Amino acid sequence: MPLQEHHQIVSVDDHLIEHPRVWQDRVPQKYREAAPRIVEVDGKHIWHYDGKQFPTIGLNAVAGKDPKDWGMDPVRYEDMIPGCYDPVARVKDMDLDGVQSALCFPSFPGFAGGTFFRAQDKELALLCVQAWNDFYIDEWCATAPDRFVPMAILPVWDIEASVKEAERVAAKGARTLSFPDSPVPLGLPSFHTRHWDPLWQVCSDTGMPVSLHFGSGSFVPGFSFSGKAPGLDMVTENVPFAVATVLFSSNLMWSTVDLLFSRALQRFPKLQFSLAEGGIGWVPYILERADYTWDRHRWYQDIDAEVKPSDLFRKHFWGCFIDDEHGLENRHAIGIDRITLEIDYPHSDSNWPNSRKRASEVLAGIPDDEVEKIVETNARRMLNYPRSS
Repeated sequence: MPLQEHHQIVSVDDHLIEHPRVWQDRVPQKYREAAPRIVEVDGKHIWHYDGKQFPTIGLNAVAGKDPKDWGMDPVRYEDMIPGCYDPVARVKDMDLDGVQSALCFPSFPGFAGGTFFRAQDKELALLCVQAWNDFYIDEWCATAPDRFVPMAILPVWDIEASVKEAERVAAKGARTLSFPDSPVPLGLPSFHTRHWDPLWQVCSDTGMPVSLHFGSGSFVPGFSFSGKAPGLDMVTENVPFAVATVLFSSNLMWSTVDLLFSRALQRFPKLQFSLAEGGIGWVPYILERADYTWDRHRWYQDIDAEVKPSDLFRKHFWGCFIDDEHGLENRHAIGIDRITLEIDYPHSDSNWPNSRKRASEVLAGIPDDEVEKIVETNARRMLNYPRSS
């Protein structure tokens, strides 16, 4: 068996389902009524915030359910196993799954806080961002510091506030920041501008990698979705969401190429990016294509003419996969020191409670020292998250 008992799995992409007290207990009293809260509607638990309703989509909490029972309909907390929203129960589920440590992305706020980005009241939105960060770092992670990796979201609509919050959470022990996989679909400046430089400086100075989770920039891939006319009803058009599910990792291909040609990596040689839930099988092709294009087009564009994109990738990016046999077959073309494992609990791509078993299957035939890097030590290096013992 390639996955030995001494190998501790560190998942760089899990998720949690927030309890409403995250905000009801943490925002000032005058904002409590406007802060996110759960309301029962037609027998379902629905989030209310900013004059809108936000259901907890069923696919976000399928751990323990038969795939035949999955769906997009809203779910109640009683429909979920407690590990979705209770950190103590989550540790038990991790033990059952053979997972030592997990980095958990938010659900209601969106992977990179998109719900608060779209809110009208930005004063309250900032308080909600800070409340989630305090909850996750001070409560969720503090429940089991050697099992949960501290992360934070940012008020990305305001670069000065983002820098200030990044500095605050770094001081609290955050190991990474969740950031939109692309700011452009949100109407924010692209990676090619200098707009984000103050934030990249904080990340470089503090050693916090930037976690780009696919879909966190609000772009839904696939011509049937991205090319739809405003207001088009996807349901009546009968487009299966499976199309987008297959293609979501392509968001991170676009993000990677943007960053490789942005010159930000040259300005910030310590800056690191994690491609959360992006898979790795596509990486060799993108690097080959990027180098091919660079070799022919670098002389007449604002492109670094000295450093190949593939060399930048292996200094600044971390590939993340859940179940990617093709990617593992080509692991050396990607960079064995830059590959990490994800579990994705409690979402639909997760293999829980058989994650360790499945990891053993896909890692079969890979040398022990490489297995150890993929399942544990690469993630610990990326996140500056050493073993507790």
